[in-house]
Formats: sequence, C-alpha cells, structure tokens
Amino acid sequence: MNPSQPSASAIFLYCIAASAVLIYLPFLTVSYARLKVGLDLAAPRAMFDKLPPYAQRATWAHQNSFEAFMIFTAAALMAYITGQNSNTAVICAITFVGARLLYSVFYILNVPLARSLMFVIGGGCSAALIFLSLLKATTTPLFP
Repeated sequence: MNPSQPSASAIFLYCIAASAVLIYLPFLTVSYARLKVGLDLAAPRAMFDKLPPYAQRATWAHQNSFEAFMIFTAAALMAYITGQNSNTAVICAITFVGARLLYSVFYILNVPLARSLMFVIGGGCSAALIFLSLLKATTTPLFP
C-alpha cells in the first residue's frame, strides 16, 4: 500500500463514520418537508401523515439506515479487529457506503428496483466483511 494512502484499518473507521452521517441525510429531506407543512414541535411524529410521499419515503430510508448501520458497524469493526487488510474487504466497506447513499436517494425518488438492489449490495458487503473477518480469525491468531 502506498504510504500516502490510508490503511485498510483507517478505511474501515472512515466508512463507519460516513455511514453514521448517511443515517441523517434522508432526514434533511424530512426536515424540509416538515417546515413546508408547518412544524409541530408538540407532536413531531404525528406530522407523518401530513408529509408528502417523498418525505414519508425519506423517513423510511432514515429508519432503515439505523438498521443497516448496526450490522455494517459490527462487520467493519470485525474487519478492523482481525486486521483484515485485503483489497476485497476495503472495496466492500467503500461499496457499502456508496450503496447506502444511493439506497436513500432511490428510496426518496421512489425507484423501488434500484433501491432494492442497493439494499442487497449493502447487505452483501456487510456479510462479506463478516465472512472475511471470521476467515481471518480462524486462520491466524489474533494475539500472537
């Protein structure tokens, strides 16, 4: 690896941070819609039925992002802890972030097939990281 490039371990941590930010990007759309329909601070969740369809989809994308984040974070931390430094693992981590960004975009724009494809790609990336980490943990000692 080039000394000016971040290590695989750093990339896993950056991807965890980026995926945490991605949880809240759809919520910016929800916030905009809430302001347009009249923000009700006394009952913000009760506003859901008043929101336009794109904002309702943004809410669902936001909620799903929490679920995907938990699995990916566990997978990326497994890769980090086991010292997984393969190009495949790095590509999986970066691809997850890109897929989750596109997932939210496609969800908000109501493109179900593309959204579902991004969901599968993101889940596959998390699964691959878990698999690669378990493989590494069973073939090399973690604490020499």
